[in-house]
Amino acid sequence: MSEAISTRPGVSVPRLQFLGRDLTSSIVVFLVAMPLCMGIAIASGVPPEKGLITGIIGGIVVGSLAGSPLQVSGPAAGLAVIVFELVRDQGFSALGPILILAGAIQVAAGVFKLGGWFRAISPAVVHGMLAGIGVLIVVGQFHVLFDAKPLANGPANLAAMPGRLLGLSPYNMAAAELAFIVALATIGAMLTWEKVRPASLRLVPGALVGVVVGTLLTVALGLDVAKVQVPASITAAISLPESGFWMKWLDPSVIAAAVAIAFIASAETLLSAAAVDKMHDGVRTDYNKELRGQGIGNLLCGVAGGLPMTGVIVRSSANVQAGAVTRLSTILHGVWILGFVALLPWLLREIPMAALAAILVVTGWRLVSVTHAKHLLRDHGVLPVVIWAATLITVVATDLLTGVLVGIGLTLIELLPNLRRLRLSVHEEPEGETHQITLDGSATFVTLPKLSATLDRVPAGKAVRLDVTRLAALDHTTAELLRDWLQRRRASGTPVELLGGESGRLATLAH
Repeated sequence: MSEAISTRPGVSVPRLQFLGRDLTSSIVVFLVAMPLCMGIAIASGVPPEKGLITGIIGGIVVGSLAGSPLQVSGPAAGLAVIVFELVRDQGFSALGPILILAGAIQVAAGVFKLGGWFRAISPAVVHGMLAGIGVLIVVGQFHVLFDAKPLANGPANLAAMPGRLLGLSPYNMAAAELAFIVALATIGAMLTWEKVRPASLRLVPGALVGVVVGTLLTVALGLDVAKVQVPASITAAISLPESGFWMKWLDPSVIAAAVAIAFIASAETLLSAAAVDKMHDGVRTDYNKELRGQGIGNLLCGVAGGLPMTGVIVRSSANVQAGAVTRLSTILHGVWILGFVALLPWLLREIPMAALAAILVVTGWRLVSVTHAKHLLRDHGVLPVVIWAATLITVVATDLLTGVLVGIGLTLIELLPNLRRLRLSVHEEPEGETHQITLDGSATFVTLPKLSATLDRVPAGKAVRLDVTRLAALDHTTAELLRDWLQRRRASGTPVELLGGESGRLATLAH
């Protein structure tokens, strides 16, 4: 008799089927992760193998320890900008001590159960941050499309874009023109494949197709363009911290950078984990365990000379859509990266830099989600859109941390009408077959961790009655949390009754 593995209450998957689905999913995630790991490293101003090291650690180590079994961890576009600036200003040798300290901060945050507080960050701030990062990636990698290097900051890159295009000449096919042709072919192949791919090949990622087309074009025509440089051995890519590296922790700028990376990486990871939870009905995320796992991963990346990591939504969604059941898929994708880099480094050296930059330009463009801004305006009014836009603009004009702090500061405006009544009482009681939750007071991001913990405790499959008749105020951060929770419960077939949601944001929740 075949052994079975339970993935959610009342459902078991035979072991053979479970292994097959995880094996297939791991290959899909590996194919998605390879070009992104290298491209993000290049966007960060470091050699591509540094991104591969982070991908390997994120798969094998963090995949084994994570609190979100189906989330995939690795180098993230969201941190490429801040790493680029750190390497430019302090040198690559400072990155290891910064990551070790950032990882230790994340582990401590998980031990002290601070995971819920990161979920209290406004979605408008997070999406504004990601949109700003997307803009910076597009304007920075735009120059790599021409085999050139990005300039010092976002505004400088933006200002130089017209000159880069106007400098092309169809009568003088030099390196810039050839690289741009490769980049256009890569983008065209990627977007075309995503639109016309047959159902039987739906799991083949567009990014992989784009890189393959760009590489084949370069090799077939013998184009003289810049290509990826990786060492012959993955062990040669590992660079341990210099002796006395801990002395850098006495530098206030190093401490500030570590806190910034820990904060941003944790917020992006936990929000990504929440998004992954919406995609499947299996095991829910343990946010504090996820923080601890990410912290250990970043600490090891600092020791090995890799890039910072987060949970990444593109690779995670590919994992879920490919049918992954458990964390084995995530672990195996790290094994495949290790095996590929160890056995086939010569193949990586055939990839043109312009092709990887093209993939990142498309990735960055997709991070600028105007659709999310429209959703905020429709459901929550003007203020969240202002927060989103202000965060985006500040990230592009100054830096990532300043943009996030500006967004969080603007979020406090929602508290002003309720300063005298910020308290929220959450009453929880089982009534026969129904689990009743009553909210009394103001539901804001200040009280979100308590509300979130209560909602997560509700037994799966049990009918819920949510009484909000005595709810005096509801900010957009908490409204988004409730909306996602209601959608997830209803999608699983669990009855949810909402009492008192007849107007405003509550009416939107009710529907």
